[in-house]
Amino acid sequence: MKADHFEQQKLLALADEDVALTQLAHRQRTLPEVAAVEAAAEAERTFAEAEVRAETEVRDLDREQKRLEADVDTVRQRATRDQSRIDSGAATPKEITSLQSELQSLARRQSDLEDQVLELMERRETADAALADAQTGKASAVADRERAEQLRDDALADIADSTSRHQAKRDEVAAGLSAPLLALYDRIRTQTGTTGAAVLRARACQGCRIELNGRELAAVRNADPHEVVRCENCGRILVRTAESGL
Repeated sequence: MKADHFEQQKLLALADEDVALTQLAHRQRTLPEVAAVEAAAEAERTFAEAEVRAETEVRDLDREQKRLEADVDTVRQRATRDQSRIDSGAATPKEITSLQSELQSLARRQSDLEDQVLELMERRETADAALADAQTGKASAVADRERAEQLRDDALADIADSTSRHQAKRDEVAAGLSAPLLALYDRIRTQTGTTGAAVLRARACQGCRIELNGRELAAVRNADPHEVVRCENCGRILVRTAESGL
């Protein structure tokens, strides 16, 4: 393929824009702000789950404490009735003996229930502390996530703006190239994943950074200035300049 020597020079400007666009795409894929959002969101989920567990435990302990306190009231009421029966003087000696035995059992039962209530109250304090920690951690994680999202959005907006500017510049350069040359460049760019042309500087292709050997260098040196020559190592179009070392 032949293309005007000066038109081939424009490929370097096109390559510069493609390098910039490739770097921007890579930056978007590996944006640390995105990872920060994900980390903060994961922390938020972890604290939210801990909050739910703590709230559930607090509710369960409250129900259990109310049940035990109701049992204590029942025992107290029964003990009060028994003592009233004894104090009334209407009970027979046998009944009094039975009532006194029952009062002793009720006293033991009440003491056991009250111990269980105290234990539940201690567990409730621990559960309350766990709930407070989860709520504090969740609030902090939410704030971290919101800050991270703002930083991510700012970074993405900056990338989008830069991408738009470089794409516009690329389109402008591409519009000044002949269709066959541009098609060849784009085909090579797709193959390399970056650019379709590179400058030949000091006898080395700046695309793959490999120096041309004697035979390759002679072929490029003897080629017509308007001949489109390519690097035998990476396949890119070699753009010759005064720095090529020919």
